[in-house]
Amino acid sequence: KNQLHTFEQLPVIPVNCSHRTNMICIQHYKNICKYSANTLIPSIWNIYIIIFFLHLLERYKTITERECHSFSLYVFLLLSLSEQTVVLLPRSPSPSKHYFPIPLDSLEEEFRLRLADDGKLFREEFNSLPCGFGCGTFEEASREENREKNRYPNILPCPKPETLGDFWRMVWEQKSATIVMLTNTRERKEEKCYQYWPEQGCWIYGCVRVALEDVTVLVDYTVRKFCVQHHAADGCRTPRLVTQLHFTSWPDFGVPLSPIGMLKFLKKVKTVNPAHAGPIIVHCSAGVGRTGTFIVIDAMMDMMHAEARMDVFGFVSRIRKQRCQLIQTDMQYSFIYQALLEHNLYGDTELDIASLEGHLHKLHNTHTQMDRVGLEEEFRKLTNVRIMKENMRTGNLPANMRKNRVLQIIPYDFNRVILSMKRGQEFTDYINASFIDGYRQKDYFIATQAPLAHTVQDFWRMVWEWKCHSIVMLTELKEREQEKCVRYWPAEGSVSFGEYVLELKRDTLCETFSIRDMLLSYASEKQTRLVRQFHFHGWPEIGIPSDGKGMIDIIAAVQKQQQQSGNNPIVVHCSAGAGRTGTFIALSNILERVKAEGLLDVFQTVKSLRTQRPHMVQTVEQYDFCYRVVQDFVDIYSDYANFK
Repeated sequence: KNQLHTFEQLPVIPVNCSHRTNMICIQHYKNICKYSANTLIPSIWNIYIIIFFLHLLERYKTITERECHSFSLYVFLLLSLSEQTVVLLPRSPSPSKHYFPIPLDSLEEEFRLRLADDGKLFREEFNSLPCGFGCGTFEEASREENREKNRYPNILPCPKPETLGDFWRMVWEQKSATIVMLTNTRERKEEKCYQYWPEQGCWIYGCVRVALEDVTVLVDYTVRKFCVQHHAADGCRTPRLVTQLHFTSWPDFGVPLSPIGMLKFLKKVKTVNPAHAGPIIVHCSAGVGRTGTFIVIDAMMDMMHAEARMDVFGFVSRIRKQRCQLIQTDMQYSFIYQALLEHNLYGDTELDIASLEGHLHKLHNTHTQMDRVGLEEEFRKLTNVRIMKENMRTGNLPANMRKNRVLQIIPYDFNRVILSMKRGQEFTDYINASFIDGYRQKDYFIATQAPLAHTVQDFWRMVWEWKCHSIVMLTELKEREQEKCVRYWPAEGSVSFGEYVLELKRDTLCETFSIRDMLLSYASEKQTRLVRQFHFHGWPEIGIPSDGKGMIDIIAAVQKQQQQSGNNPIVVHCSAGAGRTGTFIALSNILERVKAEGLLDVFQTVKSLRTQRPHMVQTVEQYDFCYRVVQDFVDIYSDYANFK
């Protein structure tokens, strides 16, 4: 229902087609008209649409002049997806209502009120926004020579093949040093944005030469640096550095599940953009939905710092007079509030390594009003991460309950590891395991529980089907006289688990962990793969390791193995797959960032893990251990050489 007026989904309109009505070809596929020139389109949909328009016009003939203008701009647009034609309807008009700025001390309460009843008040507030067409005209954008430069006919004045030269000329003339891209070039098999930069080397777009200098790929965004130079008749200008920050974690539908990635991205944009530069260029596909969302979050964060309040409704109302339809859906509108609440509740928790020691001293010696140590208060804030029980349906099915070691730790449906269904057997695609993002790569880890006696075959099926070459084990088979994990590998020789055969080739004991090299065979495919298990022995039965060196060493060994075997998911497990497992994954991501950027954010790293699997990093001792391992890393490997 929220997709009816999402212009980012519109296809590119064919240029040379005699079947267009009001600039729309209603029978095209992949930008090519299906019919030859001057051929009548044999579609009864045209008649239906005309009748539907007449009915709507009759129904709305009494609406106000402003609403009528808005309505006509919506109605004239047809959405053609393959051969299906969809009419974009106007949103339900809300009574004129004014929404006042919100003081920051009321923000959390106001957010909860708006979120109640399936976001009813968010929808009401969004629908009360002015449509944004205002008194402005579209004369320049509507000129015949400019029509083909518009990606969508009703969002007048992102790059297309015809506009690449204009785009880079704008970058140069406006002295812009930063480009923010909020769409992928293709989404849902549709082109959303033409790739306007060279994949490697350099390219000339019109009168501007663009050379790719550097690319850094991270889990939520990619940073590209370009050397840009203007070529004119009177000679070349001094080259400039232009940085493109490409946010890659916006889902094809809706909005990101958590605003953490967007807030990190926004901070990076602010850090990268030089003070002397011209305007930051922001685009998605149509340049209204995601673009507007980004701009509003940025502006409201500045307002929060300057005035201790925010006014989303007032700001969106103003900027819609500058570009129509900024913020397209109520989901985007509520996401803005979610991001601002996140920022208000937790602030900026990022540190550089030089300030880590002082921060640790403060955490262990500062007491809050509730007489909590600062570290305990910081950890307590993690309890605000809601456990989404409504997204645990698969793990809670009666047929799957016995496959869970701990009933409180069940994977979320949206990122659970799915196994291939066994022929003729229902409910055989489930294993208690979750995909977890790494520092640079999505789904870099698989966090799972220790296998049970009746799930060992599923465990190895997961390893085989997802082509995993590294397994990290963070528990002993027994601790405090209780079984924590069944032996899922051979003590010597070979052992079979259903169709999977495992042969132990080598067992090497290092200082704090064992490395076991095993050959995994699958009878049905007659293939063999090398799997290496890293079994950490340095975790005591109660508490945490006494120092961080052992954890640093095993993380380095696993990373080295990944570089040699390919970056397929790393399987990490303790007993329940949350406490020690979360600590290992958190430290892997934190140390990787320390190496790359000299920065760390323990709080947001753990918070992000908890949005992907419940109870990751379970205790305040494990949370403190994350800080102490980073401090040990800085003390021991200050030149980073031994870790690379």
